[in-house]
Amino acid sequence: MNEDRIWTAALIVIGDEILSGRTQDKNISQVALWLNLQGIRLAEVRVVPDVEAAIVAAVNELRARNDYLFTTGGIGPTHDDITVDAIAAALGRPVIVHPKAKAVLEGYYATRGGLTEARLRMARVPEGAELIENRMSGAPGIRIGNVIIMAGVPHIAGLMLEALSGKLEGGRPLISRTLGCWVAESEVADMLGATEAAHPGCQIGSYPFFRDGTVGANFVIRSTDEARLDACADDLAARLREAGHDVFAGGI
Repeated sequence: MNEDRIWTAALIVIGDEILSGRTQDKNISQVALWLNLQGIRLAEVRVVPDVEAAIVAAVNELRARNDYLFTTGGIGPTHDDITVDAIAAALGRPVIVHPKAKAVLEGYYATRGGLTEARLRMARVPEGAELIENRMSGAPGIRIGNVIIMAGVPHIAGLMLEALSGKLEGGRPLISRTLGCWVAESEVADMLGATEAAHPGCQIGSYPFFRDGTVGANFVIRSTDEARLDACADDLAARLREAGHDVFAGGI
């Protein structure tokens, strides 16, 4: 593992139901948090419809400029679940029925009405793919090269992420500290910039809010180095106090 290099991932959320607003996506946050624990940054997210050409274009663009590409959605048993076909097309590979995936599904559906042709669709993978365990419903996720194909149902996607834990190469996890302050963001913008500039390897994000008739902001300091992180957080807290503001560790 090269801890100094920044590893990145992209996420493609696939589904007309997301774009129509019928379904709210819950996978972005869980994928981002999980990736951080693996020492990988979620660099970009794209939502695309159930259209093969759109999926192919997004896959080829995002897998080329990131270490990993994750997709969620479109790997179920129905005719409009076209993710596997689209990704196989993007990679220039045929689609096959994976024998292990078929065996897993046969076992899962043995007491649930049997493995129908529709259910067998969930054993289809791009040729050369590896399987990702799914303890919930049997239908596995898929890994091929740097592309990782997961279910759209959040708790199933979470189980697939759990099965991948510790199996991807990454760097040091990004850690953070939060400071809260009852101050308008605009009043301390220059201070935030100066503090960040004084602490290489740290980033400061500002998140303003309006609460109980008063403006405030939470400042999130991020770094892969705990010592640098602490130094930056302590410096920012000192500067805010010097300017006459109360500082709340952990945020408001």
